[in-house]
Amino acid sequence: MKRILVVDDDIEVLETIQLILEIGGFKVSALNNGEEVFDRIELFKPDLILLDISLGHIDGRVLCEQLKSIESTSQIPILLISGLYDPKDFTTLNYGQDDFLSKPFQMDVLLKKISKILSLEEEQPSFHLN
Repeated sequence: MKRILVVDDDIEVLETIQLILEIGGFKVSALNNGEEVFDRIELFKPDLILLDISLGHIDGRVLCEQLKSIESTSQIPILLISGLYDPKDFTTLNYGQDDFLSKPFQMDVLLKKISKILSLEEEQPSFHLN
């Protein structure tokens, strides 16, 4: 079962996303602030992070860049979400995110993006030593 860490400071959005993802067969850890992200990653070991850009006094874009610059977290795919930005803003702006989704979004679109990111992750060749 794939593990998804959802980080959003809007409790209603967080609970809705968590419910949809759990129904979709994912193990979900929900976090309503950015301060605990690194600790939660260490404990939960997510396969994907769904990260809101506006997290109160923490900017999700900066957090994304930090996660992608640290060796232990750089390989975790990140799907940035935001109600303040349009997808075209992210064709030229790259914070290391693997994809972007603007709010409000339909849950089936979210699930398709997650499936696409996770299947791309699985398609990378693995090397085994004999």
